[in-house]
Amino acid sequence: RAARGRCVEGAPGGCGGDAGRGCGETPSRSGGGGVGRHHGGVTSETSPVPSGASVPSGASVPSDASAGLLVLAGTPIGDVADAPPRLARELETADIVAAEDTRRLRRLTQALDVRVGGRIVSYFEGNESARTPELADALAGGARVLLVTDAGMPSVSDPGYRLVAAAVERDVRVTAVPGPSAVLTALAVSGLPVDRFCFEGFLPRKAGERRARLAEVAAERRTLVYFEAPHRIDDTLAAMAEVFGAERRAAVCRELTKTYEEVKRGPLAELATWAAEGVRGEITVVVEGAPEPGPADLDAAELVRRVRVREEAGERRKEAIAAVAAEAGVPKREVFDAVVAAKNAEKNAG
Repeated sequence: RAARGRCVEGAPGGCGGDAGRGCGETPSRSGGGGVGRHHGGVTSETSPVPSGASVPSGASVPSDASAGLLVLAGTPIGDVADAPPRLARELETADIVAAEDTRRLRRLTQALDVRVGGRIVSYFEGNESARTPELADALAGGARVLLVTDAGMPSVSDPGYRLVAAAVERDVRVTAVPGPSAVLTALAVSGLPVDRFCFEGFLPRKAGERRARLAEVAAERRTLVYFEAPHRIDDTLAAMAEVFGAERRAAVCRELTKTYEEVKRGPLAELATWAAEGVRGEITVVVEGAPEPGPADLDAAELVRRVRVREEAGERRKEAIAAVAAEAGVPKREVFDAVVAAKNAEKNAG
């Protein structure tokens, strides 16, 4: 779940990220483009119509019936009733079903009363690199391969993007069966702005690396989304409160769509205190973006705090001061003077 790669955003000002990280903005409804054309070096493709689907009048269907097809299908994140209707058909018709956990797949098929028609193989972080060429060769040979993960959509902080890239390299068509998503579900119920957001996946486990990653996005204006393990959520929220600010609003979404679903909303400092008592289940954290900068927004103490956070994350003082000045919209000299004054005050107090 920690695999990394690049992300691309359609709007100006997009950011690069991880395969477990990405950015999203509400798209314009006026955009459009021809199917199967090339646009500025970006290729698009016409995907074959899935088995059993109706073909609209005038629609084209690929003539090469022997061509392989990669299907990425969403699976329930909690409530099995949320499984997309097309999932059952894809499970029955695929030549190969690549599953993150074959045991969980079998439990899902039993719950859906579906019989898998093809061969089931495991495809998870530990064997993804080795198994991708095998599946890509099968696709190139005409196989229909279905990829599913334990919960949610493949490729989103889960195995998938490597196989998609390999399929594209071999001119194999790729399509998806849209399904549940913990990222979008958490955003929807968070109560925070969701017209622009960045998905950051899982944070590093080590405290120093975690703080450094948070410092990278401390000034990000867009809403942030993270996955986190229950045994680390208290430390993560405490680090967020320190790096982002104690009053930054957030929502901790636990066990989404399950029996004990819970959404806890509030300032990061309060959420960190709450989490210290113990939190269970699968967790998605949504954090509001940084406020617009302005000279009146940050006092000297806050400027110093931000510089120190960056220094602790490994930045040199000169770089940290420049970054904080840019974030706050104030001259670098003002930040420098605040840092020097704080250092002198600490010496005098000692």
